Amino acid sequence: MDNEKYKDIAPYKGEDFMVALSRLVASADKLQGFVSNLLGNDDPRKDLLMDFISTSAQKIRCYDDFQRIITAGVLIPTIVKSTISEFSTSGTENLDPELSYLFVSTHRDIVLDCALTDYALMLNGKPLCQMAFGDNLITSQFVGDLLRLNGGIIVKRDLPMREKYLESIRLSEYFVETVTEDNTSVWIAQKSGRSKDGIDMTHPAIIKMLYLSQKGKGVAFPDLINRLRIVPLAISYEYNPNDINMSREEVAISEKGSYSKKKYEDVVSMMKGIKGYKGRTHVAFGTPLSGEYEKPEDVASEIDRQIHLNYRLWDTNYYAYDYLEGSSAFKDRYEGFDGNAFISRLSHLSNSVRNFVLESYANPVRKFLEASC
Repeated sequence: MDNEKYKDIAPYKGEDFMVALSRLVASADKLQGFVSNLLGNDDPRKDLLMDFISTSAQKIRCYDDFQRIITAGVLIPTIVKSTISEFSTSGTENLDPELSYLFVSTHRDIVLDCALTDYALMLNGKPLCQMAFGDNLITSQFVGDLLRLNGGIIVKRDLPMREKYLESIRLSEYFVETVTEDNTSVWIAQKSGRSKDGIDMTHPAIIKMLYLSQKGKGVAFPDLINRLRIVPLAISYEYNPNDINMSREEVAISEKGSYSKKKYEDVVSMMKGIKGYKGRTHVAFGTPLSGEYEKPEDVASEIDRQIHLNYRLWDTNYYAYDYLEGSSAFKDRYEGFDGNAFISRLSHLSNSVRNFVLESYANPVRKFLEASC
């Protein structure tokens, strides 16, 4: 694998990693600001965490070290403890620790989806993965360093049409080579952007680009799919901290035809997703795809089928479904749940935004029912 070919988008490696790590630790004020943002200015753990990061830097030599010692080792457990009431996983028995995989995942949170994937892998004794991030998140050198030290792969979004297509081919080529040649797993979202309506559907174009990046090498489509060992990944949150602002955005697009994001809106959403209460959270790994798949649509369909069946449904999902349908079909699934409080939280919203929020919780139930038929 020619690492130089992907140096501008790949996670830091070798000397570049050590230089970036030194740069991060030297940015004490920015690091302090990040930790304060994460925990709050008055949290007594703040100074302890800063000291831990500074002293641990001497032991870190690669992104796997950074993840295990800092991110999945300390930062994510801190987030889980303060914002998640119960964290669970399933399906890791389907993963061979000697093999690499392409995780194609649901996408509800900008950062936590992939961060919790690595945390789940670590808890279950599996190798960690690299993860794809949009460059819209990189608002500074510090943020870029933090992402790439964590195994982040940079997805360049704001490009002219021709350049965007060529970059998509190169990015897909990187994904394939990382999994099949470097024996390192990769996390990607099943489509561009978060699933704001709660409908988790894989965009076949993502699968098509993977194939186009290898077509010139004479790789047949079914062979590529088998070599990639695609694992559908369903991450479900009982509560989505960004449910209201995401719904407002989608309703604005529907009613006005467009929505203009403020300069740091994605960063604000990222921090809200990290710090907001999520209730119970589950990461479900599916079964690696194998067989004679002939078309990207067939692959996308199987990924979706597994995601819809493996997605852990919570009382919020069942209650929203019954509420919108005017039924009591799943009444036993939310016994003891305070439905009035769940609905009253949305009382200040317009009907269209309120309904969109409820639909975002109800749609995973609908998709589960469709997949079960």
